[in-house]
Amino acid sequence: MIEPEFKMVEGCGVPLRVAAAGTGPLVLMVHGFPESWYSWRHQIGPIAAAGFTACAIDVRGYGGSGKPHAIEAYDMAHMIADVIAAADAVQPDAPVILIGHDWGAPIVWNTALTRPDRIGAVAALSVPYTGVPDRPFNEVFETLFTRKNRFFYQAYFQEPGVAEAELEADPRRFLRCFLYAISGDAKADSWPRNKTADATLLEGLEDPQPFPAWLSETDLDYYVHEFERSGLRGPINRYRNHERDWRFLLPFKGRTIGQKALFIAGDRDPAFNMIGGADPVPAMRAAVPGLQGMHVLPGCGHWTQQERPGEVTALLLEWLRAL
Repeated sequence: MIEPEFKMVEGCGVPLRVAAAGTGPLVLMVHGFPESWYSWRHQIGPIAAAGFTACAIDVRGYGGSGKPHAIEAYDMAHMIADVIAAADAVQPDAPVILIGHDWGAPIVWNTALTRPDRIGAVAALSVPYTGVPDRPFNEVFETLFTRKNRFFYQAYFQEPGVAEAELEADPRRFLRCFLYAISGDAKADSWPRNKTADATLLEGLEDPQPFPAWLSETDLDYYVHEFERSGLRGPINRYRNHERDWRFLLPFKGRTIGQKALFIAGDRDPAFNMIGGADPVPAMRAAVPGLQGMHVLPGCGHWTQQERPGEVTALLLEWLRAL
């Protein structure tokens, strides 16, 4: 097994921790919430062994990377700038291949959209790309959830300090409950559908005993340690930038992603079906004409590359080798 080496590179005004292994074309992996470079632990070695430079970053606000306090420091413009800065620091003279999961998926999609000069190919897990939307996402969940007195976790995240206080009080319980609730192993009612808008995130979530085998106690210990030192403000700030992100992306409305692309999701992942909306596949094919493959894994939940490491790694390697 190839173990990554760690180094610090300069992002967009913040240091970024990079876990890297191998030599060859750069494959840069971007994690989501609440995760870490460690979310790619199953993919780094095989991608490096296949002849690539495999790099996974700690997104700003997480782990060993910088943690600015300001909400606007976590908007999409900064996230894209961090990706480009990390790529330039590791391999400045060639197009980079991006892979992202959860929030990392919109980050890599939008980096490919806005910086086609720098991005050679893009793969995303969990969150599809259907184009620059007509309105910011906070307006969507306010209409579908808040105004109907229904709980939605991103609405709960909007007031600074509220979610942080709940989740930082016991990071281990938060991680166990949250990771399980939208995994493929969760019971049908593990994510409560009847909570009112004034509920808290952990209210009604199950702490499974034992936790599913895809996340060991050693894995959980690593995540807990990372969040004990980083806190949750930075990670949650990403959710407080919907309007700012929308304004930033508006000039790109109507532009498609032409790079070679790949998409992988689980059929039990709530992020894939866009909170119960229309089938994203037709819109995605229109917005990403370079899409070469779309794979939906039966029984897989949100934590795609951790729940199904063998399948996901094999699909990624097949795609990477064909580029």
